[in-house]
Amino acid sequence: MKSLLRIHAVFTKELRQLRRDRMTFGMVVMIPLIQLMLFGYAINTNIRHIPVGLVDQSRTALSRAVAQTVSATQVVTFIAQYDDVHQAEKALDNLEVRAVLVLPPDLGARLLRHPAALGKNPAADARTARPVGQWLADGSDPVIAAAIRSLRSMPLSEALRQPVPSSAPTFETVLLYNPEQRTAVNTVPGLVAIILTMTMIMFTAAAIVRESERGNMEMLITTPVRPLELMLGKIIPYMFIGGVQVTIILGLGHLIFKVPIVGSLAQLAGGTLLFITACLTLGLVFSTIAKNQLQAMQMAFFIMLPSVLLSGFMFPYEGMPKPAQHIAEILPATHFVRLIRGVVLRDAHILNMPYDVGFLVMFILVGLTVASLRFKKRLG
Repeated sequence: MKSLLRIHAVFTKELRQLRRDRMTFGMVVMIPLIQLMLFGYAINTNIRHIPVGLVDQSRTALSRAVAQTVSATQVVTFIAQYDDVHQAEKALDNLEVRAVLVLPPDLGARLLRHPAALGKNPAADARTARPVGQWLADGSDPVIAAAIRSLRSMPLSEALRQPVPSSAPTFETVLLYNPEQRTAVNTVPGLVAIILTMTMIMFTAAAIVRESERGNMEMLITTPVRPLELMLGKIIPYMFIGGVQVTIILGLGHLIFKVPIVGSLAQLAGGTLLFITACLTLGLVFSTIAKNQLQAMQMAFFIMLPSVLLSGFMFPYEGMPKPAQHIAEILPATHFVRLIRGVVLRDAHILNMPYDVGFLVMFILVGLTVASLRFKKRLG
């Protein structure tokens, strides 16, 4: 009986402590709620409305009808039109679009001679048939590539205004950047973003709190160090750690999984440095809010789940509903996933992706300002 009373006393004490710790209580409720909402609404592998471009070399009513027929599938949405294939490939490199449909000048002749239009046996004519167009698709994302390839043998009934079978291939599909469709090529660069998010935020999230818990705040008070100088001094050592992590991931990914690194190492270093600084800055903001290291770790974990699920690392960004995309745009990982895959896989220049670079720069400036203003050079 006395043992039960003692257990009850400890049980009551823990309940009261949890009730006072609003951060922990919030995590208990919010984490399963967020996971339910993300997996229920935001995560969608049945992708629709992929942003694509069009190179119409035919420029006829028939070519416009073909484009409208493709758009009617709702698998893709044409958001840009280019004058030539070279311009379209540059747009693919910079991730302005995920695929480009090229319609040749002799589109009308190809349509009339196509087995699907003539109603012939596709087994007999598949080898000699000339596709009526060509898809240039971003093969670095297997889900995007599979969606584009699903249009390979789409029917031409609406364009030809007569019922025809969807038998022989209608479009040729060329997968760029990852023609072998190896998952590691897409996963390894994205993994850099996730690991850096996890480690960099956690490293600095407890930085300021740890100073108070170890009694070092008194020493900082007596020094002439300004808040911004303290913030910068806290994050610079971890930049080198982040660089080591990136070298390990990409180096082993290249040696073991044969992940190509086709872009400039200088471009890669510049984009990575921006992202590492952004993550460290976010960790500092958390450290000025948390009252202890446990709370700091909880806040770091709170940002991890959306970063993994919404950044485009696991699921295509284009497959998410608009509200989820708006949340994803707030996360630094979303922008770095685009940057690193662009540099590593497509040899893109980071200055050709100004939106993502600009976001990371603004995130760093705002984060350092907030952390500096919240930090008070005093105890308690």
